[in-house]
Amino acid sequence: MSSGPFALWRWGRLFKDFPGFLEGFKITLLVSILALLLALILGIIFGLFSTSNKKILRAIARVYVEIFQNTPLVVQVFFVYNALPYVGVTLDVFSIGMLCVGIYHGAYVSEVVRAGISSIARGQMEAAKSQGFSYLQAMRWIILPQTLTIVLPPLANQAVNLIKNTSVMALVAGGDLMYRADSWASNGTLSYGPAYIITGVMYFILCFPLVSWARRHELRIKNRGTGSGPGGPGLVVPAKAGTTDHIHQGAAL
Repeated sequence: MSSGPFALWRWGRLFKDFPGFLEGFKITLLVSILALLLALILGIIFGLFSTSNKKILRAIARVYVEIFQNTPLVVQVFFVYNALPYVGVTLDVFSIGMLCVGIYHGAYVSEVVRAGISSIARGQMEAAKSQGFSYLQAMRWIILPQTLTIVLPPLANQAVNLIKNTSVMALVAGGDLMYRADSWASNGTLSYGPAYIITGVMYFILCFPLVSWARRHELRIKNRGTGSGPGGPGLVVPAKAGTTDHIHQGAAL
């Protein structure tokens, strides 16, 4: 045991070098936050495109989703890291990780948003228009708020997958948590076992709260019985500014 991969002296050395793991953890956390913001922005934009009445917008959204859902993330990372410099585009590794992971998961988030919008009763849009709302105003004030509430659990699951996928940065020396673990373990007589255990624990600390929250929120939605649009009692179409009418879904739709 004293000379095995999990020998006590290896653990002692690991905890001595633990600040290096914390630096990687910070980079992983920062990339995750920025990539998640990018994925949400792209997901909402292309989710709206995919439910638009305009054919060209739906086509643009479809192309985006098909490209990024049907090519591996690691291929996208290598393409940006190795191929783009040949056409004069050189990005630092942090930016590559943030952009690639954010754009990749934006495609999945857009599908979640599209499904959420589609689940809202169509009558709500018609009711909003009857109150003088434009299409964009109805989306902004009525449809999207309900959609985001409904899709929060799957969005949380996407956030978990996004955090785990930031580990692809290790393939291009990204300085993230996985890269730090690999670098430490491959250093002479040290071991991959303790390094990967600690790395797994740190990813777990990031992901488990999100998964737990998603499960609780999903359960609250089911218990409230609000679910998706048509079955959502109590959903309200607020009156446009300057009018006094409030249309309650159950009565008016």
